[in-house]
Amino acid sequence: MYTLVIVDDEPHVRYGLRHYFRWSDFDIEVVDEADDGLTGLQTVERVKPDIVLTDVRMLHMDGIRMSTEIRDKYPHIKIVFVSGHDDADYLKSALQVNAIDYIFKPVNMQELETVVKRVTRELEEERRERNLIADMQVKLTQSMPLLREKFLMSIIRDGVGQPLRIQDRLDFLGLKLPAEASYWVIIVQIDDSADVVEVRSERDKQLLAYAVMNVCGELIARYMDGYAFENRSGEYVGIVYGEHGQEGLEDQLFLLAEEIRDNLARWLKISVTIGVGEPVHKLTALPLSYTQAREAADRKWYLGKNRIITMDSLETDEDSPYRFDMSQDERFLSALKAAEPEPLLRELDVWFERVARNRKDGFHYGRIFSLELILMSNRLLLELNIHDRELEKKETELWSRIHKQETIRDVRLLLEQHLLDVCKRIQEKRSGKARNVIERIRAVMEQRYAENLTVTDVAASVYLSSTYVSLLFKQETGETVYEYLTKVRIEKAKEMLADPQYKFYEVCEAVGYSDPSHFSKIFKKYTGLTPSGYRDQLT
Repeated sequence: MYTLVIVDDEPHVRYGLRHYFRWSDFDIEVVDEADDGLTGLQTVERVKPDIVLTDVRMLHMDGIRMSTEIRDKYPHIKIVFVSGHDDADYLKSALQVNAIDYIFKPVNMQELETVVKRVTRELEEERRERNLIADMQVKLTQSMPLLREKFLMSIIRDGVGQPLRIQDRLDFLGLKLPAEASYWVIIVQIDDSADVVEVRSERDKQLLAYAVMNVCGELIARYMDGYAFENRSGEYVGIVYGEHGQEGLEDQLFLLAEEIRDNLARWLKISVTIGVGEPVHKLTALPLSYTQAREAADRKWYLGKNRIITMDSLETDEDSPYRFDMSQDERFLSALKAAEPEPLLRELDVWFERVARNRKDGFHYGRIFSLELILMSNRLLLELNIHDRELEKKETELWSRIHKQETIRDVRLLLEQHLLDVCKRIQEKRSGKARNVIERIRAVMEQRYAENLTVTDVAASVYLSSTYVSLLFKQETGETVYEYLTKVRIEKAKEMLADPQYKFYEVCEAVGYSDPSHFSKIFKKYTGLTPSGYRDQLT
């Protein structure tokens, strides 16, 4: 509902305007009226209407002067002049105060309706615009944390693009980052992120991220000045600073890093590695400290997890880069063929020691070499006719797991477990253990042929997986488990058919078949005769 004040020094005009026009049809309420400009101004100041309908010539203060003061104080109020004068000067004055229209007396109601429609249309458009701006302001306020995070990411990665305008952006975002100070960037990486973060639901990921940033933010505020934000899943960045030249800042920095690590372990039960960049003294130099912090954090590859790593930890041995030569390849393959764990593990020790010394490219070479070892062991198993689908699946999972490992020690443990398993399989092949397993499988089928026996049942009896039992039996005997079980059942059926006291359905059930018709087809397939034909042949 819009509000209207009528200002006119003629009572009958005010009465007519108030009562003979259907204001409610246009969602307008006449809230007050005045008989001259001075009183009208006071009324407007009191009720603050949306529309003022006013005469031009009045005592004490005319409509033009009153409208000018209204426009200065309340520019949103719409003004419509109603006057019996068509003087050009009045019309010109009306335009100067941005009046909506100028209606001549006597008032034509149709003309007034046209003007009122235009006024309400303008008011509605302005209301929509105000609502839109208010809504945008709310959304802007709600998105402020995201805008701050986006800005902080940009200055650590790309630096300050427009130094002269940076303060305006900082003020808008509510960030306090001096142009010059002693700055550090720290990176907080959750150890074993693939197992700690990625396995969580999206809701739990967000809760964890909020908790980590909350801990980091509170501790930064306690020890120094700065901000913390999530850089990517499982990784958080802190921009911390102190007054340039202030004593003890580095001590405060390392106390802060230790507190972050210890508090995250205590309250969230997670281990983190923290990389610390070198100090820089300008806001524009933050990308340098960020690059150093990232390089430091990534070096947990050889230094280990749950550490605070600085640039001092990053010396590299440039004179002895890693080279995987043919002799090393041959020594490893010989140890693997021999299936002797100790020589094989010694070869691993030699290589991993070299990778640990070559810190510059160790992470890259570590993964490449791991793949090389898996491929060599795979090739050897194929040559020895030991490879199977179960082992192939394990190798695929192993390669995926190696890509997720964050330290050289974890990669070494995975490879060691895999290679020892390969040694065990080669030893079993050579020692005839596989043959013993086959005999145990056969014994199970010969004892339990009368049951509704499955490969899973057989495998459980010999404490192996069904996949391994199927592949091993086929590999060693040339026939499947079901083929052998069927042969056992047919031979038992032959024995029972030789004795006339057994009826056909009894023979069928006794050898593990519930359907006589199916049994008859299987029997004929293996013997060339139906069960009855076979019995007739014996008599």
